[in-house]
Amino acid sequence: MSIQNVRLEVMQFLEKKIDTFVDEFLIPVEKIWQPTDLLPNSQNENFFEEVKELREIAKDLPYDFWVTLVGDTITEEALPTYESWLMEVEGVNQEGAGNGWSKWIRQWTGEENRHGDLLNKYLYLSGRVNMREVEITTQHLINDGFDIGTSNDPYKNFVYTSFQELATYVSHNRVALIAKKYGDKKLHKICNMIAGDEMRHHLAYSEFVNQIFKVDPSEMMLAFHHMMKHKIVMPAHFLRESGQKISSAFEQFSDSAQRIGVYTAVDYVDIMQKLIDKWEIDKISGLTDEAEKARDYLMKLPARMIKISERLVIPETGHVFKWVEPALAR
Repeated sequence: MSIQNVRLEVMQFLEKKIDTFVDEFLIPVEKIWQPTDLLPNSQNENFFEEVKELREIAKDLPYDFWVTLVGDTITEEALPTYESWLMEVEGVNQEGAGNGWSKWIRQWTGEENRHGDLLNKYLYLSGRVNMREVEITTQHLINDGFDIGTSNDPYKNFVYTSFQELATYVSHNRVALIAKKYGDKKLHKICNMIAGDEMRHHLAYSEFVNQIFKVDPSEMMLAFHHMMKHKIVMPAHFLRESGQKISSAFEQFSDSAQRIGVYTAVDYVDIMQKLIDKWEIDKISGLTDEAEKARDYLMKLPARMIKISERLVIPETGHVFKWVEPALAR
């Protein structure tokens, strides 16, 4: 039997549990929070007073913070790309309502969609960023798509989403803590709620991988090895500003995130180690010789990567983005 056919069988096996996964890791629409719950309510008479207070508090947040928050928002708003990518994964059939995996992806997308909506509205109300430039970058990112190096392989895609959902948890959680430090309680709560969603989603995708390790350990190990060896490409790696074709905007955005400690090279290695520990890579048995070599590589990789991360030098001053002009950030 071909590798592709085995993957399809494993996906069909897991699909039988999809309702359990939905119940455990996703929240019904009527019960989950919505963006309006966390923002000034435009139907209230005191709406303008609440917006004025939001804008006053927002003035104290530093430049790199705004760059990072904008980058996080744009990443969340490029959701159509992520959904369409996952719908092409082997074992997912989006025709009709019968396929459990398409049900999962649609409901996951529905939860994720709230994040961009919420952050976009906050940025708009804050008055601290050039929203038209933000919108242009978002449209470019959706137009340009991405290539995360997983093709339509479910094993690689689940490694990617396990990693990426934990990375977004770290980023939103750190932004929440910085907002709290500067006295922005509303933004602290906003980012905390988003981070909570990302952690639930991480737990789901990492459980999918855990289940696959039980039935196809060697191929799952090789997929994990492949993704770590080639490195996780962030979903916004084609980020660019207006008037740009090829851009280093993502690296410049990453520098801002590193300068304020939102997401760093050390965090990347820490997430890798967390996945190795979560899936108990050292204890998995019944591996082929090739998969054993892959396991050895994975076990040694965090120590190698941390040494590299310690040598990275981040510029003390950064790129001036069109999204956040220095005068607006003050």
